[in-house]
Order: sequence, then C-alpha cells, then structure tokens
Amino acid sequence: MKVKKKEIRKSAATAPEGGPVWPYLAATCAALFAVLHAYSPSLRGEFVFDDSYLPMNVPGVAEKPLASWILGVRPVLMLTYWLNYQPASDSTAGYHVWNVLLHFGVTVLVFLCVRRLLALASAPDWLAWFASGVFLLHPVQAESVAYIAGRSESLSALFYFAAFALFLYRRKAAAGWPLSAGLLVLLALALGSKEHTITLPALLLLTDWFWGEGGAAGRIKANWRLYGPLAAGAVAGAAFVLSRIGLKATAGFGVTGITWYEYLFTQFRMIPLYVGKFLLPAGLSADYDVPLSRSLADHGAWAGLLFLLAATAAAVVWRKRAPLAAYGWLVFLLLLAPTSSVVPIEDPLVDRRLYLPMIGLLLIGCDGLRRVRTGRPALAGALAVVVLLAWIATYQRSKVWAGTIPLWEDTVAKSPGKVRAHFQLAHAYFVAGRCEESLRHYETAGSLEPPDYRLLVDWALAEDCLNRTEPALARLRQAADMERSAHVYALIGMVTGKAGRTEEAWQALDTAVAIDPNFDVTYVYRGHLKAAAGDRAGAAQDYRKALELNPGNPLAREALQRLGGR
Repeated sequence: MKVKKKEIRKSAATAPEGGPVWPYLAATCAALFAVLHAYSPSLRGEFVFDDSYLPMNVPGVAEKPLASWILGVRPVLMLTYWLNYQPASDSTAGYHVWNVLLHFGVTVLVFLCVRRLLALASAPDWLAWFASGVFLLHPVQAESVAYIAGRSESLSALFYFAAFALFLYRRKAAAGWPLSAGLLVLLALALGSKEHTITLPALLLLTDWFWGEGGAAGRIKANWRLYGPLAAGAVAGAAFVLSRIGLKATAGFGVTGITWYEYLFTQFRMIPLYVGKFLLPAGLSADYDVPLSRSLADHGAWAGLLFLLAATAAAVVWRKRAPLAAYGWLVFLLLLAPTSSVVPIEDPLVDRRLYLPMIGLLLIGCDGLRRVRTGRPALAGALAVVVLLAWIATYQRSKVWAGTIPLWEDTVAKSPGKVRAHFQLAHAYFVAGRCEESLRHYETAGSLEPPDYRLLVDWALAEDCLNRTEPALARLRQAADMERSAHVYALIGMVTGKAGRTEEAWQALDTAVAIDPNFDVTYVYRGHLKAAAGDRAGAAQDYRKALELNPGNPLAREALQRLGGR
C-alpha cells in the first residue's frame, strides 16, 4: 500500500497515544524553564550544612582515586558527585544544575506513573499535568533540589520511579525475565543512591493487589519471576547497607537518647505534619525543633495515631468508592515508612523525606479533583494559580538555600530554641568575619544546653577573633577537660602565642605533639612561633612538616610562601 508523504509527516508528529506531540514538547520546555527559574537563586549557591562532609570537600580529595569515592553506602550517588568534581572542582554550579535536571527527570517519570494510575482508575488524564506541576514546583522539594547533599532524594527517586513506570507500562500482566532483570537493575541503582528505596518490591505488590485483573493471589503468583528476584535483591541490598552503615550515631538503633518505640510515638505526630506541609507549606525549616514523645500521652502522640488509624481505615472501607485516594494513602505510608516508623533517626522531621512519598498525596488530590463539579475553565484557572503560587514560594525558598548565612538565619528565626541552629549560624558568621554576631549566637547555644567539646572550641575561636584572650583560653581549657586532643592544645598554643605568652604556647604545642605527632596544624603554629622569633629556617622546616602530613593544608602553604620557600 502506498503511503503519502503528508500521512508520514502526520504520523511523525503524533504522540504514542495518537494525539499531537507538540503539546508535550511545549509543556516540557515550559516546565524546564519554570524549574530552572524557580531554583535560579541557588544555582551558584554555597556548600551548606552536610555538604562539607561530602567527598569533594574532604582535604586531599584531588589525589584520591575513584574507588575512594564510591566504596561506601551510596556508591551511585557518590559516582555522580565524582563526575561533577572532574570538570570544575571549585565551582558549585555544576552540582546545582545536576540537581535541578535530576528533579526535572523525576517529574517526567512522576507524570508517566500518575497518568497510568489515572487510566487504571478511569480518571481524566489531564490531572497528571497538575500533579506533576505540583511535584516539580512544590516548595517543600527545595531541600532535595537546592541542597547539594539532598541529591540522594532525587537520584534515588529517578531510578525508583523509572522502575515503577516500567512496571506500570508492561505489555503483559505476567512479568517475564527481561522485565524482572530490568527492575532488579533499577532497584540496585536506587539502593546505591539511598537506602529508603528498599520499599520498591512492596510498592509493586501493593499495585498488583490494587489494580491487577483477576484475584490478587493469582496475580502475585503469576509474577513470581518478578517478586522472587526483587525480594532477593532487597534482602541483598539491606545486607549491603547494614554492612556499611553499622550502628551510626545519627541513624539506626544505635542512636543515643531515643528508643525505637519513642521514635515511633514521635512519628505518629510527624506523619500528619508532612501531610500539612504538603497542603500548606508554611514554616519550612532546615532544622525543626521537635520534642520527642516518650509515651503515647506525650505531646499528643495519641492524636496523631488516631488520625493515622482513621485515615487508613477510611482507605480500606472506601477502596471501591475512591480507589485512587485509598491507594494513594497506602503508597504515602509505605514510601514514608523507612524513615518514619521504628528505626530511630537523629532528626524526627525533615522536609526532604516527603520527596518520594509525595506521589501518594498527589494521587489523593487527583481523586478529589476528579469529583469537583465546577466548570472546566474555572477549575483549570484555580489549579494554574496553585502551581503559580508554588513556583513563587519555591523561588523564595531557594534563596534561603543559596547560602549558609541566609539558611541558618531563617532556621534560627523558626527554631530559636534549637542549639544546632544557633551553632551553625555562629559558625557561618565566624567564617564571614562577623565575629561579634558569631559570639552572640555561640553564647545563646551555650545557654540552651551544656556546651560540648566542639561548641567550646568554635566558641573559643570567636572569642579569639575579638582578641578576648582569657575567655578564649577558658573555653579551650574546658574543652581540653572533656577531650584531651592535639587539636585543642594546638589552639591553646596559637592563642597564647598571639598574646605574646611564648613559654605557655610552647608548652601547649609540645603537649599537642605528644598526644598526636601527626596532627599537621600543630606544626603550622610551631612555625608561626619560630618565624616570630626570627628563626626562618626552623619555621620553614615546621611548615614543610605540616605539608608532608597534609599536602592540602593552606595555612602551611601560604606561610611557606611568605618565607620565600616553595
């Protein structure tokens, strides 16, 4: 049969469903522009908060091989940081642009997943556009996108939703070995980005139970080729994570000061808060001041539990009447479970934990919107306003994440009783040379809780910055009583040396060398003392010793250059 060129051109310009492809291209371009604009304030933002612990900020990283980056808990995530580091190690722009593009890619997958689920529920597919627009521009996502360390959320979600889309769009109800292999690879990549994606097999089971044809047991049995390997992969992934993570101080059953059931009671309150932040994202913070619930009666944990039980019961009872909402609620709870159930984590409430589970809340919203009886133009206008407001709010929130000082000023304003917020803001002010403001927040942090070693050391540096020698030494000696380290004695030597108390300085530096002869900073301060005494050769020797121990020590390199050494 002869096909006309006009018909060929028409076929090439249609979407897979048979409609024109240009609306999809236009929407994609508009969405990409919107998300880049929304996060434009943070595209050249600083490394903030836990970014300082990432491999690219570790001293001597330039000399380390790729293996040293990826031999950890999240090798896939670390590989992406390594790729960013290669072309521009000193610039943050590449990291931020990658984060935004990853988030955009996740949004495309969310659109595909939601659209397929809408079709299964016989709901209008235009709701997928709204759902993906909210996901793309919701301000609660800023922590996952504008924060470089937040990439773990978007990268893991990229593989997670890719697997989910592959499952939803499979051609046959019974999965074959190729599909199972593809899903297993995507699960491994997701787990290599962040551990909470271990819920993928459970999500696929839930989806089969909810939407598949025939009996639930029969559908699951027919997919043994899928669930068998995925279950084995999940177990292997869990074993890998446990072998790397151990009993961490910030996550796991080794967290001090909170038991598994106390964390669970606290999460009964936090999960409704996540729902509230999705509906009305006001008061977003990088560090919430959340009191723990030591019992069900503590801080109203019982009320949160009642809410969760009532919502879950409603999902079960109204499953036939509102399947999309019922399914969405169960998905939300499932995807939130790894971080919001019985495994203690140092921070009970964190914005970025809503990134992956948000799809469940979006499905609930879609179920509600499909029942609205108002005119289509009026509804479309209202939803457009919602997305526009989210866009504006995300732009404002990304400004906060663009720098250390605005981030912690915002956090202190919202959590004035949180020690860590004042501590971080004090350090940010100190780095910026705003020593008086720094000292004020160290004092506030010290008044909220008994200061620990790290707070005392940084507090002393702020005192020294203002030439307050005796208060600085008092803080350092208090820290030395807590932890007898080369670091604290080297600082005592530095402060006393600046004050002209040379004998005390040498005693402190000799003590530092005795505690740890390989602590490079001690030799920098020894060099300073020798240089001040006119012993240039001795000073150069100490600076070279510091560089031998740590080739990345900038103080030693600069001091040696001032002496005319190499």
